[in-house]
Amino acid sequence: MLKRLRTQFVAVIMVIVTIMLCTVFGMLYFFTKSNLEQESLAMMRAVPVGMIAPGQPLAPFARPEEEPEQVRLPFFVVQEEKDGTLSAIGIGYYDLAPGESFDQVFLQELIQEVTRSGRPFGELEQYHLRFLRVDSPFGQRVVFADITSEQSTLNNLVKNCILIGVLCFFAFLGISIRLAAWTVKPVERAWQKQRQFVSDASHELKTPLTVIMTNAELLQGREDDRESQVQFSSNILTMSRQMRALVEQMLELARADSGQGKTDLRPVDLSTLVADALLPFEPVFFEQGLELSSQIDDGITVHGDPGRLKEVLDILLDNARKYTEPSGTVSVYLERWGHYRCRLTVSNPGTPLSEAEQKDIFKRFYRADPARSRNGSFGLGLAIAKCITAEHHGRIWAESIGGYNHFFVELPIK
Repeated sequence: MLKRLRTQFVAVIMVIVTIMLCTVFGMLYFFTKSNLEQESLAMMRAVPVGMIAPGQPLAPFARPEEEPEQVRLPFFVVQEEKDGTLSAIGIGYYDLAPGESFDQVFLQELIQEVTRSGRPFGELEQYHLRFLRVDSPFGQRVVFADITSEQSTLNNLVKNCILIGVLCFFAFLGISIRLAAWTVKPVERAWQKQRQFVSDASHELKTPLTVIMTNAELLQGREDDRESQVQFSSNILTMSRQMRALVEQMLELARADSGQGKTDLRPVDLSTLVADALLPFEPVFFEQGLELSSQIDDGITVHGDPGRLKEVLDILLDNARKYTEPSGTVSVYLERWGHYRCRLTVSNPGTPLSEAEQKDIFKRFYRADPARSRNGSFGLGLAIAKCITAEHHGRIWAESIGGYNHFFVELPIK
């Protein structure tokens, strides 16, 4: 699917590039041709003005010391005399001597072509000439200008445009391939995460389902053994609750990914919220032989959802409870950090986390200790905490210093 997506992306870019190149080169050719044609016609219109009588020599070319004011091309003028003969005058490389290249037959052919066109000006492509009919005191005259150089210029322009277009096409093709790979990379990462998420979720659900099915089958075969029935039912209930907790956590992450987990933020007294959230954990820590200490600054207020912020602290405290060394002390600090932020810290003694683990523990279904997989830990808690912190415009990270693992949460102060 990703390969097809990259191919479609490249195809769309190249279609757009091709259309743009054709448009640019087409406009360049059109305007160049129009400009050459207008300059040629302007020169042709200026020719009869300088002619006083038939046979008078013309000097359309500027002298070496003069600056030409307009385009000057080889041309000649044809006029019908009173006796019906055609006379021609001009300059450049046209030989106007009678009986040679410009004889009466040739001039008659040109005049017939002009008359047949029925237009005041136009082109005779077979003769490589442009004509213009003009009225003068001596009758109607037809000015002919050579367009060979103009056609050569346009042909060279077409060749250059094709060459540049091909080079640009392949250059943009290479760029679009790199750009497609770079653009699709986030989609590829999301796709890989989704596949990994589905795979891990299936693995986590497979074990409790197997336990439930096994106990249900045993429960059906032990109708007279009340004690076994109670045990099997208890196992089924325990696994069902574990599955429900996993599904709820997965749904919460899915809502966070889709943006549905965001809530309206309002002022929250974080100092009071943290102090109240610690109370239910004190007896739990006491039963496990652990100590829970806290140091909380008063009057810290943030914008947030009280329930979601409490969930972050619950996740950090539950994580500390599971991974604290026996008889250890878990410390909780809430303090102002600078002028605009506050920092919540949960520290516990335990096996130091490596630099890689300090980042990986916030990934979904990641557990630093795989042996904890069957005690109700699915490796989703810290991932949920990270999503909640991001919703509150804060950040969360972990550090290992002096035999303690520290989890930090920074939030903006109201």
